[in-house]
Amino acid sequence: MLRDFQNLGQISWRALHVWRRDLLVYRATWWTNLLPPLLEPVLYLLAFGAGIGRLVGEVTDQGARVGYLPFIAPGLVAVAIMFWSFYETLYGSFVRMYYQKTFDAILATPLSLEDVLVGEILWGATKSVVTASVMLGVISLFGVLAWPSSWWVLPLAALGGLLFASLGMCFTAVCPTIDSFNLPIFLLVFPMFLFSGTFFPVDMLPGWALRVAWALPLTHVASLLRAATLNRPPAHLAASVGYLVGMAALLFVTSLVLMRRRLIR
Repeated sequence: MLRDFQNLGQISWRALHVWRRDLLVYRATWWTNLLPPLLEPVLYLLAFGAGIGRLVGEVTDQGARVGYLPFIAPGLVAVAIMFWSFYETLYGSFVRMYYQKTFDAILATPLSLEDVLVGEILWGATKSVVTASVMLGVISLFGVLAWPSSWWVLPLAALGGLLFASLGMCFTAVCPTIDSFNLPIFLLVFPMFLFSGTFFPVDMLPGWALRVAWALPLTHVASLLRAATLNRPPAHLAASVGYLVGMAALLFVTSLVLMRRRLIR
């Protein structure tokens, strides 16, 4: 166990080479990567905001009344942050590790295993920031964002992306096959997608479900993004930021330890 943590000392600036490698691949296929975050908010806002929003009207969030369209917009960004970073280190990293043997090729260089993994996680977080930036620009056309407080979405996207990228890497380490990814997706990711205050205020949930919701990281990400886009800091601001920082650090270290155990026998 102690040796697992001692290996964390092998992390170096060379991890940026792995990040740059993924960036170059992304640039080669940029149009297929940017199209979803361009169209996704438009489709969601039209379907939920203009459609369901007319039925709902306003909702109560943190004790204040807010229109459904301004309420759901940051929730959509939070979901995108989770999906893009989580899937990048889940499917993307698994494919590069298991099928393409990219990890093997990189490890033939002076880079350590920890450098490879850190570079992958940093790239997952970067994709969240890119996606959030694109979605922020599209959503701003609907006139539902408060400025300049909405700029806080970008550092929050980096923090949330780091957390969910580390979470995805944890499951890459413990899932034996790519088919087994269905378990964490349907048992963890989809429940967060539905019950983390993205589509309705979590205060509407019964007491036990409310406690579960606030234990999920996406609830805190969505709440903080909504506070930024509405320019309304929540009472739990420090607690939510502390939770995300602590959880990101824990999952980051755990992912490196578990991946080393999987790859080094």
